[in-house]
Amino acid sequence: MGTQLREFTPKEIVEELDKYIIGQDNAKRSVAIALRNRWRRQQVEGHLREEIMPNNIILIGPTGVGKTEISRRLAKLANAPFIKVEASKFTEVGYVGRDVESIIRDLVDIAVNMVREEKKESVQDKAREHAIERLLDILLPAPTNRAGFVPEAEGEDAPENQYQRTRTKFRQKLLKGELNNRVVEIDTPTESIPTMQIFSPGGLEEMGINLQELFGTFMPKKVKKRKVTVPEALAILTQQEAQKLIDMEEVVQEATRRVQNSGIVFLDEIDKIANSGSKHGPDVSREGVQRDLLPVVEGTTVVTKYGMVKTDHVLFIASGAFHVAKPSDLIPELQGRFPIRVELDSLTTDDFVRILTEPENALTKQYKALLETEGIELEFTEDAIVAIAETASYVNSKAENIGARRLHTIMSTLLEDMLFDAPNLPKKNVTITGDFVHEKLKDIVEDEDLRRFIL
Repeated sequence: MGTQLREFTPKEIVEELDKYIIGQDNAKRSVAIALRNRWRRQQVEGHLREEIMPNNIILIGPTGVGKTEISRRLAKLANAPFIKVEASKFTEVGYVGRDVESIIRDLVDIAVNMVREEKKESVQDKAREHAIERLLDILLPAPTNRAGFVPEAEGEDAPENQYQRTRTKFRQKLLKGELNNRVVEIDTPTESIPTMQIFSPGGLEEMGINLQELFGTFMPKKVKKRKVTVPEALAILTQQEAQKLIDMEEVVQEATRRVQNSGIVFLDEIDKIANSGSKHGPDVSREGVQRDLLPVVEGTTVVTKYGMVKTDHVLFIASGAFHVAKPSDLIPELQGRFPIRVELDSLTTDDFVRILTEPENALTKQYKALLETEGIELEFTEDAIVAIAETASYVNSKAENIGARRLHTIMSTLLEDMLFDAPNLPKKNVTITGDFVHEKLKDIVEDEDLRRFIL
């Protein structure tokens, strides 16, 4: 799965996930094993490698306990193409709407962009050199020999040599930033795709057609002239040159390889397409979506605009609250394709305290960073953190349990006045205490109607 995964053992993967997600140890262990197994499969020799299938996972638990975050962080860690989709937005083939194969098409698009950016990064130095030469051509056009014109001077005084010396001086000035205020005129391509009517329920991407390639071969590219400063021109020309240095065939091959060997699809709200007993109305379509999903999860070949892509070794992580339906309400064939089931725990007050302080992207750290931009130093006392956590637990128990997302609503309500008045606040050191939290949220927490509306 690429060299990146070689460094990560399951234990190290869990440690990385711990930096962002509190608790849920069982889920972390399951995804860490699944990820390491993909690297192990790549090391297996011979025909057996193709026979080893990924163990897809269903994460079961209420909203806001970390299901999506675990998958997203996992994909980032693995540097793998990753897509999150809502299972409920797909329809059975024959109905108007998106069919499940579009998941793989979107995943390939993500992978192509991912590889293209990596390649751009690797050719950046060379592209910058080319861009500097193009910029010098614009700033200092080369002298042209007119027909019949014979240069009088030779040697060092020859026009060609004088031009080269001047060009060298300009290059030095350009690199030192002395030409930054100069404005130059450059050509930039305009992306225009011909409009055409397609009578197809799925649209072009469902047909695997790339209009850009279809028309790009015989339609001239339009360019428009833009006046920009020298630094802007250098950035634009560097991008253009990087694009020229990239072999798109190589990019597509690498992207396809990554999708097939290390792609991760996160299917959220899979419980919404489970049949919970009734067999009429939209449930008929729900079962249809499950049946359409089956071959994609099992392993099939999907037509994309970049060619054929096999889904045999794509890892599927499904998640759902399963309040009404149960995993056993899914059709048996689909259940069999998700052999690993992990139940995530509901969050307690202690978990909320840890969520507010421990992760690298903890909410308290985020708000401190936001207010620091206004010159305000924000501090939270320990009893303030506990008060926020207790409020979140209480409101979740009385209203809908939305897990850690409740902390967002409470924090934004708590700090609303401060965020509004921050530019005009004379006091630059602000400490949030437990008393302040109780005082600020007391009326809302006590008034049930208001609580349901605001928190």
